[in-house]
Amino acid sequence: MPMSAGELETLIRTALPDAQVEITDLRGDGDHYAAHVVAAAFEGLSRVQQHKMVYDALQGGMGDELHALALQTAAPSKHS
Repeated sequence: MPMSAGELETLIRTALPDAQVEITDLRGDGDHYAAHVVAAAFEGLSRVQQHKMVYDALQGGMGDELHALALQTAAPSKHS
C-alpha cells in the first residue's frame, strides 16, 4: 500500500520537529515523491548524514511503501 504525502510529512516531522517540510507527489501515484526538508538538526552535517536522518525517520518505509524519494535537505540559512 502506498504512503500518502501526509504520512510521509508526519514521519519526518516526528523525527525532526523543527523541520520545514515540503512534499510533492511526482506522479500522483503515492509512490514517487520529492521532499525538501530544512532543519536546524542538519547544521554541520554532510548531505549524506542529513539524508540518512530523513531515511531513518521513514522507519523502513523506503523500498516498501515508498518506491522513490527525490530528497533535498539543508540547514536553515543564517541572516545577519
